Amino acid sequence: MAKKKPRFRLKTYGIYTQWDSESRELPRVLEVTTRIPGVIDVEFGFVANVKGGKNIPLQFCIAHPGIKDKDGAPRPPFAGQVFAKTNDWDFFLGDTIWAPVIDKLGNWRLTLSYEENVVIEKTFEIYS
Repeated sequence: MAKKKPRFRLKTYGIYTQWDSESRELPRVLEVTTRIPGVIDVEFGFVANVKGGKNIPLQFCIAHPGIKDKDGAPRPPFAGQVFAKTNDWDFFLGDTIWAPVIDKLGNWRLTLSYEENVVIEKTFEIYS
């Protein structure tokens, strides 16, 4: 019998309460939007749901508009890998605005991929 493929769904997106990466609780959505004010400590992103995919590897990427490192050079996109923890798993992918705000303004593309295919994506416009 062929193994069922995992299913992916975008649950919520927009502005969220502050996320504590040490907590099991995901942040709560405060406003559904793709336009995010460029204000320090605003948390934004999306919550994805994965069904039927316990232990599968997922790649995430946060492509930002050109955040600079301490030497003034553009940083690469933030990227990494996570593993679905259960067969009905919710995952928050997001970021927060920090100083200086000027290099955070512009479009941020957040993606979640499985087997080299983007399964969920959302672009957010950070504005002043």
